[in-house]
Amino acid sequence: SFIPSAAPASLSDKLKLLLRLKEAAGFQPKMIRSAPVQQVVEKPGNLTTLPVLHCWPKDAGRFITLPLVITKNPDTGIQNMGMYRIQIIGEQSAIVHWHVHHDGAAHHRRCQERGQSMDIAIALGCDPATIYAATAPLPQGIDELLFAAFLRSAPVEVVPAVTVDLQVPAHAEFIIEGKVSCTETRREGPFGDHTGFYSPQDYYPLMEVTALTRKKAPIYPATIVGKPIMEDYFFGKATERIFLPLLKLQLPEIVDINFPAAGVFHNCVLVAIKKMYPGHARKIASALWGMGQMMLTKTIVIVEDNVDVHNLEETAWIVFSNVDPERDIFTVKGPLDVLDHASPTPLYGSKIGIDATRTWQEEGHSRPWPEAITMDEAMVKRVTARWKEYGFE
Repeated sequence: SFIPSAAPASLSDKLKLLLRLKEAAGFQPKMIRSAPVQQVVEKPGNLTTLPVLHCWPKDAGRFITLPLVITKNPDTGIQNMGMYRIQIIGEQSAIVHWHVHHDGAAHHRRCQERGQSMDIAIALGCDPATIYAATAPLPQGIDELLFAAFLRSAPVEVVPAVTVDLQVPAHAEFIIEGKVSCTETRREGPFGDHTGFYSPQDYYPLMEVTALTRKKAPIYPATIVGKPIMEDYFFGKATERIFLPLLKLQLPEIVDINFPAAGVFHNCVLVAIKKMYPGHARKIASALWGMGQMMLTKTIVIVEDNVDVHNLEETAWIVFSNVDPERDIFTVKGPLDVLDHASPTPLYGSKIGIDATRTWQEEGHSRPWPEAITMDEAMVKRVTARWKEYGFE
């Protein structure tokens, strides 16, 4: 194993260790001199020439929906790449929609403290691993291009941007370069979001474009988000599967997780655990609420490891059967996603944990717990072996 016996304790530290090992193996972004994405260079460029979509009837305008937004921490020089929608409001003007907990927003706050504008580059049309990496919930300080290289087993080729101090993917279809104001904002939205509802108007930073570079014959990429299931659902499921092993490093009692489509990833997670002691389910819920973007999860449902959390009917049956509302449902307060319109206040509110595990005597349950009905295994094998004799194919 490449995780030593004295591996760092936290999930964040373990992921950083993994990526440092890959970096040492040559997975850092590879700088090249000539890039396809700079075959055509326009200064300052014109955003209205791009075929940007107006997705839903009540959207405020045209939005870039698959952007890889590249910024840099002014203190460390480490780049970040996130996926934050961009509203086009003019030939060289746009609004950057990032949430307060996003790394891009953190970089912007640091620039505001310095009283300086922030360099920004928006890559459109990269390879699938690089696009996915922009959505991955990586710890702060991890360059998403390094993670993309790990996923594709090859470094991402980059080139210096033309007008800003950033490295950009060399094989993107388009790069939009610019400056984000540290003082000016514009009203952004509404926008038909991945929750299935329109996100309301709010003020976000203004971006002024300084260059638009592209391939000679570029292809403009886009996605449409809305009531699930849409394309973004599969980004989330990829995260669920890729990061489950790392989650198990921190919480080895977790067997499986499922972010159901109806939960739009920050409203619900189903967790199967190997229960080992009283209060174990509450411990797991508390631990998950303390991990990165899991802090935004509104509902955490805990079941035991004999339940398939990807079978929603089975999971619902267990929850409805096992839960005593007074004993097994608990609430806490903490950070919420800005898109949670049910909370009385933005970004902060209540969350619910549901312990649907079998309740032990030590947890206050004095009655015997009934055994679930299952067919005798020998009978199942016998019937299966004689299936054709019964006239079935």
